Amino acid sequence: MPAYVIVEVSIHDPERYDAYKALTPSSLEPFGGRFVVRGGASEPLEGDWKPERIILLEFPSSDQARAWWHSEAYTAARKIRQEAAHTKMLLVEGIG
Repeated sequence: MPAYVIVEVSIHDPERYDAYKALTPSSLEPFGGRFVVRGGASEPLEGDWKPERIILLEFPSSDQARAWWHSEAYTAARKIRQEAAHTKMLLVEGIG
């Protein structure tokens, strides 16, 4: 069953965040992960949610998503992201 990682990011150090963006794509590949949404325009349809940046990642399974998040390659990238931005990240299972 596919799994999705939904991310809301507020960037406070754009240069540092660019370094994170450069590292992340290659960290996804070994786990079958891919970007579905990567910071495109968003429009609130209900409520007052106005995220600065939204990312949606797709993985073949929740196990693969967790393995990516805990991987050595992503740990290095995650440290940079945590220094450059405030993030909310959620793992959700898709429909099989």
